[in-house]
Amino acid sequence: MALDALRGWTRQQYNVVAASYLGWTLDAFDFFVLTFVMPDITKQFDVKIPAVALAVTLTLAVRPLGAFLFGRLADDYGRRPILILNIILYSLFGFATAFAPSLSMFLVIRAFFGVAMGGIWGIGASLAMETVKPKARGFVSGLLQSGYPSGYLAASLVFGLLYVSVGWRGMFMIGLIPGLLLAIYIYMAVPESPAFLRPAGAKPSRHLIHLVGVLAVLAVMLLVLERFGREVGLLYLVAGAVPLLIVAAVLTPFIRQHWKLALYAIILMTGFNFFSHGTQDLYPTFLREQHHFGPGTVSLITVVLNVGAIVGGLFFASLSQSLGRRQTVVIAALLALPVIYFWAYAATAVTLALGAFLMQICVQGAWGVVPVHLNELSPPGVRGTFAGTVYQLGNLIASVNAVFQAKFAESQGGNYSIALAVVACFAALLIATMMYFGPEARDVDMTRSQ
Repeated sequence: MALDALRGWTRQQYNVVAASYLGWTLDAFDFFVLTFVMPDITKQFDVKIPAVALAVTLTLAVRPLGAFLFGRLADDYGRRPILILNIILYSLFGFATAFAPSLSMFLVIRAFFGVAMGGIWGIGASLAMETVKPKARGFVSGLLQSGYPSGYLAASLVFGLLYVSVGWRGMFMIGLIPGLLLAIYIYMAVPESPAFLRPAGAKPSRHLIHLVGVLAVLAVMLLVLERFGREVGLLYLVAGAVPLLIVAAVLTPFIRQHWKLALYAIILMTGFNFFSHGTQDLYPTFLREQHHFGPGTVSLITVVLNVGAIVGGLFFASLSQSLGRRQTVVIAALLALPVIYFWAYAATAVTLALGAFLMQICVQGAWGVVPVHLNELSPPGVRGTFAGTVYQLGNLIASVNAVFQAKFAESQGGNYSIALAVVACFAALLIATMMYFGPEARDVDMTRSQ
């Protein structure tokens, strides 16, 4: 399937796909670096882990702002120039993190990094899907989505090889040069999307208003999280997102026109984000706290599960080209159900690694279809905005997952197995149900403007 999808590509199509994949990979690398150096940052600023973990929560929470801001720019001025801008910005903010003089400044810089991170997925996926032939979309979708575990793997390797030499600040500096080189590569070798037509009504003043609005919302989010803390503040932010979405639906023409599709996609992506975060974020903690494995064993199991994620994403996304997007995702999600026992309740490191490998084949197998499915469903005139924004809004809602699972495990006497299993079951069933009854637009013509 993959070999057939790769036949007949032009050099420009190879360049577009490579650039979109690398953009998401480097973005994920910069994000996951923080997860490896939290203990060092706590010592640097004389705080506890939850204070630094707030940076992770903040980065996830502000991503919808970036998806909207950069998505609107991409719909008005083109995917290529905004992708370049996006990559430069997240590379610079990642680099600037190394020079944070205080925890407060550290959180502010990571918030701006989160905004930049929020834009990259939707724009890169739209550029790639609009450029490749329809028969290649399934494979390309899986490849793009595998950029996330690829970035996680790269961060793991760099941490193991260079951390002792460069320290925690140096870890944040490493991503700058690759990011700038990627921006130059896109400028020199990547063409604009053949589907992009600059709208006649594009006005810089409108984007200035968007920027001011994003900065205002960002400031409020920072204040809420600083004032109420990670757990309560995040719940307030998720609760506050509902009235904001209602206001946006009233004020934004494309949401008014496509509100049913937008609501469906947000619920679907909420399920998908619970599926990924619910099976990944606390799994290392589960291995250390419940099974008392050392860092080496935890690291090895993490590598194994990320390999499974890459394999699953490529396989199921390629399969969706012949089997269909909906049917493929339903199969991948339901296959996760019998795997849950081995993933959450196995007793040895070997069986847990096997369970984690199989679980991530299913999880990222379903996820591998997401880039192509959302872009095929997206209204043509706002594809750069729609796919990325609904994805990141689902991510915002699901960002309460870590808090929920940790509290649930604590209420069960430190039993993470039940907390992991409950969320995984819920997410798999939600995804399967939504996809089974939802729409599909496989191989839709993405060159049409309306």
